[in-house]
Amino acid sequence: MEIGHLYMTNETINSILENSKSEYHKLSIQVSLNGLSFCVLDTLSNTILTSEKIVFENELTPYAVQKEIKQLFEKNKIRDVQFSEVVVIHRNNLFSLVPQALFNKEELANYLKFNAKILANDHLEYDEIKSLDMVNVYVPFMNINNYIYDLFGEFEFLHHGTILIQTLANSHGNLSDPICYIHLIEGHMDITVISNKKLILYNNFSFNTKEDFIYYLLFTLEQLKLDTETTKLKLFGSIEENDELYNMCHQYVRDISIFIPSNTTFYHFGGSDKETIDFTLLNTL
Repeated sequence: MEIGHLYMTNETINSILENSKSEYHKLSIQVSLNGLSFCVLDTLSNTILTSEKIVFENELTPYAVQKEIKQLFEKNKIRDVQFSEVVVIHRNNLFSLVPQALFNKEELANYLKFNAKILANDHLEYDEIKSLDMVNVYVPFMNINNYIYDLFGEFEFLHHGTILIQTLANSHGNLSDPICYIHLIEGHMDITVISNKKLILYNNFSFNTKEDFIYYLLFTLEQLKLDTETTKLKLFGSIEENDELYNMCHQYVRDISIFIPSNTTFYHFGGSDKETIDFTLLNTL
């Protein structure tokens, strides 16, 4: 597996966690079959005390991911800290968006069965996106939820798509022209198209090559009848200006830029590099 940088030694982390008041510590964890990450926020000083990210070489099972979380927590002595709040983000493509007016919590499986492969024993959940009158129905990793509950008690969990949609809609303002946002992380691309504070589309694709990536992008724009000459494309996550994917986008879309989320300015990155902390993690803090 590829292991992200840990920006403080374990001794330094332990010293900070022990010397600051744990009732002001918030833990945010993101889990997927391709990797996991976490960060700890001191809400009193608005400082991110520590963070770490792991990318798996191959996609794991949910139970193998649980073992990785256990090892990560043991290494960083996360289990020894009492947190005031814990949030778990489930990142997968087992989701379906439903208009609030059509939503019935007794019909969760019916919303998902055409978009995702679900099993009879899958536990289904949903997040309400009230600002957009929409509901995100999804399959969480219940073994991981159970493990986190055993460690910390009550906690909040969300689908990563819920956080992306809410945050981008809030930052979009009242712009009437559509903007296509693409968030890249670990071989996945989240495409979100917003116009005038309305969600036009949200979808998630896995890709292995740059050709796959550009195909999904151009196909989405074509289906939505968005002009590549005038539609604004904003890229963020695991992408930088003038890297391979960025330059390929520039061949087909005229107006592209790197999207810099404004929320990063609200935090002090005491022991962490903000460039390595995922967008969805930051937006649960």
